[in-house]
Amino acid sequence: MPIRCLGADSNQPTAKATKELSPELLSLLQQKHMPKHSPILVRVFKEESELEVWKQDTTGHFQILKVYPICRWSGDLGPKLHEGDRQAPEGFYTITPELMNPNSNYYLAINTGFPNGFDKANDRDGTFLMIHGDCWSSGCYAMTDEQMGEIYSLARDSLGGRPSFQVQAYPFRLTPENLARHRTNPNMAFWNMLKIGNDHFETTHLEPRVDVCDRHYVFNAYYPQDSSKPLVFDPAGKCPVFVVNPKIARLALEKQRADEVEYARLVKDNVSVAPIYSGLDGGMNKVFLAKLPGRIIPLAIVLQAGDLRLPEMPSVPWADNVGSVTSQFFGGLFESRLHTQVASTDLATPERGADPATTRRTVTPTTPAPAD
Repeated sequence: MPIRCLGADSNQPTAKATKELSPELLSLLQQKHMPKHSPILVRVFKEESELEVWKQDTTGHFQILKVYPICRWSGDLGPKLHEGDRQAPEGFYTITPELMNPNSNYYLAINTGFPNGFDKANDRDGTFLMIHGDCWSSGCYAMTDEQMGEIYSLARDSLGGRPSFQVQAYPFRLTPENLARHRTNPNMAFWNMLKIGNDHFETTHLEPRVDVCDRHYVFNAYYPQDSSKPLVFDPAGKCPVFVVNPKIARLALEKQRADEVEYARLVKDNVSVAPIYSGLDGGMNKVFLAKLPGRIIPLAIVLQAGDLRLPEMPSVPWADNVGSVTSQFFGGLFESRLHTQVASTDLATPERGADPATTRRTVTPTTPAPAD
């Protein structure tokens, strides 16, 4: 039987699923000027074993509400590729009310919706990849029951009158320091693609619009004002021409350039490189290590059918035709180079005097994206 996170089929409300927020949390919302039913956004970081809940305040921007230590996640750094690989998903996921499970086998559960359009376009498969309670994981992000009750209630309240909320799942905080430590990892091109969306959020505190085309994520894409055609994205098809709000593009590009400079300095200083595989089955936040000994075991022991090979995790190839600092370093390490996505997908050369902050560069993989 495939290894997966399981949840009960019933979605009938239970007492734990309808429990109100605690007085302490309601007071915190008031202090931070966050309406009880305003949208939330969830960010997950594997290596740090932390889950952040952000919530929209009265200004319309997202601010951090709480950081929860993750009790358990499985697999290793890198995206989920196939059913049974024990990998927890990485990427951008849209959570609708149908994905909320009030009667989970693991206390309460929020289905990430894996595989999303990007995952499907890249031939990735798997089922029932959750954020849930019970502190036990086979491809999921597992919290304590107490934590999950609070997270579930925040999610439930945010969905009142709204169609969805966003989950952003990352291998680690996408800082220059962490990227430099993991610079030899074959997933680096994929992670730098995720970093574009991360930067859009961190520089604006607004939920990025996420689309998929040409088997890549694109962020905050809108059709040009002079276009009469609707903007249609085909996850496996060619990207349409689109633009990004100049303010968002400039802020993200400024952060990207600053991060590239710091990354280059760290590489020049030969900062130590992290191993590609930890050899362990996931991790847990340090606050749980002493309380729950023995839950982190070698990954080879738990792989299916006695297969002791660590899972291969191919990256999604990218190309950047402008030779940015990051491209030069990653180009020397991998066959694919970092693609810098800031605005328009028009493959024509920008006109003289065009603002580079609002013109997207070529989206051309060096080779066809490999099947997972």
